[in-house]
Amino acid sequence: MPLPTSRRRCRAGIRRPRLPLLRAPGRPALATLLTASVLAGAYVVQAVAALVPHVPLLLAATALSLAVEGVLYRWQRGVPALFAKAHADVTVRHVLRDLLLVVGLLRLGEQHRETQYAPLLAGLLLCYALHCAIQAVSVLVRRTRTLPVVTRNIDASALRLSPAPPALLRRPGHRLPVFGLPATAGLTATAVTDDARCAAAGIALSLGLALGGLVALSLRLLPGRRPAGEQEVLAWFDAWLAEYRPTVGLYFSGGPSSVYQAGMWLEPLARLDGRPLIVLRERYMVSRIPATDIPIVCLPKVPTLMRLEHSTLQVLIHPSNSGKTSQVLRIPTIKHAFVNHGESDKLSSCNPYAKAYDEVWVAGPAARERYALAEVGVEDKDVVEIGRPQLDAVRPYAGPPAGSYVTVLYAPTWEGWDGNPGNTSVIAAGENLVRALLADPGVRLLYKPHPLTGSVDPRAGAADRRIRELIRAAGRTRSGSRPAASDELAARTAELDRLTAAEFREGADQAERMLVQSAPPAGRAEAVARATEAWEAAYWASLPEWEHQVVVDARPSLYSCFDVADLLISDVSSVISDFLASGKPYAVTNTGGLTEETFRTRFPTVAAATVLTPDATGVPALLETVRHPEKDGLAGERAELRLRLLGPSEPSSQERFAEAVRALGAAAATHRARMTGRATAGVPAPRQVRPAPARITLPAPERPGQLA
Repeated sequence: MPLPTSRRRCRAGIRRPRLPLLRAPGRPALATLLTASVLAGAYVVQAVAALVPHVPLLLAATALSLAVEGVLYRWQRGVPALFAKAHADVTVRHVLRDLLLVVGLLRLGEQHRETQYAPLLAGLLLCYALHCAIQAVSVLVRRTRTLPVVTRNIDASALRLSPAPPALLRRPGHRLPVFGLPATAGLTATAVTDDARCAAAGIALSLGLALGGLVALSLRLLPGRRPAGEQEVLAWFDAWLAEYRPTVGLYFSGGPSSVYQAGMWLEPLARLDGRPLIVLRERYMVSRIPATDIPIVCLPKVPTLMRLEHSTLQVLIHPSNSGKTSQVLRIPTIKHAFVNHGESDKLSSCNPYAKAYDEVWVAGPAARERYALAEVGVEDKDVVEIGRPQLDAVRPYAGPPAGSYVTVLYAPTWEGWDGNPGNTSVIAAGENLVRALLADPGVRLLYKPHPLTGSVDPRAGAADRRIRELIRAAGRTRSGSRPAASDELAARTAELDRLTAAEFREGADQAERMLVQSAPPAGRAEAVARATEAWEAAYWASLPEWEHQVVVDARPSLYSCFDVADLLISDVSSVISDFLASGKPYAVTNTGGLTEETFRTRFPTVAAATVLTPDATGVPALLETVRHPEKDGLAGERAELRLRLLGPSEPSSQERFAEAVRALGAAAATHRARMTGRATAGVPAPRQVRPAPARITLPAPERPGQLA
């Protein structure tokens, strides 16, 4: 079945996955198996009906197989992949379906009619030949539209970008069923009516559709309709770098689930005085980076990445480590700083890979001490304390809950890669904690799980689903007054979507998105910040103070949840370090089997926390200290720990971050000047950009006996 050509909105640059047809645990696999079995059974029945022959059964089996094909590409997209692994892709299935119809016709007809069906068979073969030709041309078109540089927030109109060809012409799984449907319908009609003209008409229509598609795609290969070639794109990119003159950039490489790591540094980067740039390595990440006005370039190949060496870029900050990080570290003219995407007492916060960077920027003295104790090769002189710029806007503690309810934010981390049971509380303690919180009628619970929960350990994913169901069930038993209906949230949502969402056609490719996501209008970043703040205020105001919430969308943000929460319950992670900026009480779960004394000693960020055991017996006492601050004996320790973890309040973290960028940029400029002017034979100067060699046509060698 062809996909609709409607436009879809991509909120904040992140595409949401299509929901599966069946969402209950275990049902997607059952639905996949059932759909595959029905399709395979339809072909078996069609084969039996063709050999018997039995016209009604042949007609029913053919119709069923066509209907299931439509279901596959609409709701069960994993099934075609399973068939393809068994070498039964859409082409094979379609050929088999039409072949069985032809067999049925031959069995129904008399011997002398075989010659009558020969032209029909030839027409079918020509349809499949055109299908293969369309596929070959679509591959060529895709290659011409796969540019060596992918951009966003940059005017790339000079590259002769154009809308992508219709998705129907580029996707064989959709194209063949649609283009081949008239032929299949004609053959089926001939089996019923015994009139070969029906099959001929259907095959002719399929041939016309295929030929039209082939011509439409072939026109895309004409010189004037193709995007710029590789060398032209690279020359344009070099010219853009020379005109924009970037000074500081963010380098990121990772998967879709890790995009939040880059997202948290976008606003601090945008507030710098220099000319920022975002450098990505994976093409699909370009559309997944949240809304920002910062120019984005994706440089998938290492030779293209190396062109940054000759730009004005001085500093690159790195919020995470990846296998491709080592490639950009080879650029000698750029200084690199590791800023991490959060700080905690986990080993990942002092990874030995950090010694590969020129500097390691941390929040406060605790992280500096952590690197010294870890002995991973990071020298103290290379550690710079900048605070956490993202936390400058977090609201400070304003006293006990003013209303009738205590808002508790339960934000556990994920299970990690090492299998340590102390990484996440979701498996061992999550349900106990949630039950204990829900048992208090004066608690409103906000549950915000880590985006990677369940990605390694299925038990974590299963526990997460049970926790969500517990919260939903508790919500159904509560009732009370709700805020008066207001159009405020809808208006704020529409405004924020308008500012942050990009509209793409269903079949838009990267080249078309580059054209759509051109240079943003002036002042959009400030407008987005104001709209986000207004949306968050309207969102929380639209909810009753007693209603539990499962927060899994990009909005509201974690820091917005900080502002409305009176208490945080989490694990040993950067969440508790960030929450300390508010000065509010927090608790940490101890699920690693350690004594409380050992737990506090091993993880310094727990020093000012209430430690909870997996059975959650300490939850009632914890809630009591939140309601009655005079019983909270950890307030002073939280203030001291905040200073150790996040550094001083003055100057602000953003100011310290900007100063660190300026200092490292000055060091990069000094190093570049020194290396350029150095004439020592043993030290090579920076590489120079060489123009692409001109293409030389050599004369063909003479053959024996050939005239000169």
